[in-house]
Amino acid sequence: MSVFSTITSKRYGYENAFGASDCTSSQMQDAISEWFDLFYRRDRSKQEDPCQMIPYAVVNKITKTAFAEYSAKGKNDFASSVLHGLDNIAVRAMHDALIGGLAYIKPFPMGNRFVYSSISRNNLLVFGKDVEGNPTDIGCAERTIVGNVYYTLLERRTVGTDGLLTIRNKLYQSSSDDVLGRPAPLTSVPRYAALPVSYTYPQPIGLGMIPLRCPVPNCVDGSTDPVSVYAAAVGLIHNINRNEAELSGEFERGKSRLVVSSDMLKRRDGSKELVLADDVFVGLDDNPEDVGITIFSPALREQSFLARKTEYLRNVEGIIGLKRGLLSEVESAERTATEVTSSAGDYNLTIIDFQRMWENAVREALVLCGALGRMYRIQGAVDLKGDAAIIDWGNGVLYDESKTWTDYKAMVAAGLLRPEIAVGWYFNMPTNTAKDLEAVRERYMPALEAMMDV
Repeated sequence: MSVFSTITSKRYGYENAFGASDCTSSQMQDAISEWFDLFYRRDRSKQEDPCQMIPYAVVNKITKTAFAEYSAKGKNDFASSVLHGLDNIAVRAMHDALIGGLAYIKPFPMGNRFVYSSISRNNLLVFGKDVEGNPTDIGCAERTIVGNVYYTLLERRTVGTDGLLTIRNKLYQSSSDDVLGRPAPLTSVPRYAALPVSYTYPQPIGLGMIPLRCPVPNCVDGSTDPVSVYAAAVGLIHNINRNEAELSGEFERGKSRLVVSSDMLKRRDGSKELVLADDVFVGLDDNPEDVGITIFSPALREQSFLARKTEYLRNVEGIIGLKRGLLSEVESAERTATEVTSSAGDYNLTIIDFQRMWENAVREALVLCGALGRMYRIQGAVDLKGDAAIIDWGNGVLYDESKTWTDYKAMVAAGLLRPEIAVGWYFNMPTNTAKDLEAVRERYMPALEAMMDV
């Protein structure tokens, strides 16, 4: 089973099957396809060589830095179970969101726990939005292959005017992977047999999925649609790929270029254009006047190419907001969140933005899974609030722990803060009620004065 990753290339067929039209602009549709093509492209063409994999480098560095010192603890067993499942999908979901601008984390029950999948933007059709631009009607697809038969499950999620979510499922079967084929009963695939054709939830839960929206301004069509983290650098990335292809070509061909007669050329299929019959860039010891070939032999332009490539990479860093040197200086080492503390400017702000994006998603997931857990009667499920998790990003990204601890101690010394609150914060203990403060005193009061150094 795999999510059908070519939904955007067969958009019109899917729109007919869903019975609705995608409201995404044509500019955004083209851009989404290009973002994913740039990220997953491996094959070199005559015009471009994607060997530097700039989109992957950008997405990977942001993700690794954001999660370098991340930890999340639940305040009860059910919250901990939800967080554990999210940890398993965190990197994949973050990658999907950074590449396509939008991704959804989809929870579904399995036994007495939730498991999650990540739905990327190129696997979504958006049929409706609210006044804030948030999708309220979407369609997605997933593919299952049984023997020689291709089954495609279409799932449409619609939030009605009453705020209730309705899910509609349709199954199609085909003998080919490039068409939807004809409708088939859901029972054709055992794991879909229990799915209802249509179901409306009894209480509002939004789309029943958690969105990850890339916090980057839309530079494609100016709409509310989120865009890829490297959307503004697409043109530069193409230039880098062309630069790499040209540089590699010069090295492969060597220093000599030959100007040859027409008998060494042939026509392309169906074209009047003449091209070289073979790679004829070779060194010759013979006298060119004797063989009738004129040799053009410039020096390899290594330094100029490398200098231009470095400048391109610096421009990508500037547009995206990466710390200068992370792409353009190959000797730069990987950095953890704490090491980024000393890095001022756009890069630090970018990491903060993406950490907040994930933290908001985690807290939304807690609320959603609490509601779904009660509906599905998952053992131990309870209603959860967003603060049911204690999330720590480490030092110096959202805050500097050591500096905050120093400030807390100073406030205690000045009589502005109760010691129990400072110590409770230090050990991630709740301090909201008198009972919470009493628990801190019972556990840490014997050593409190020494810890506070006041």
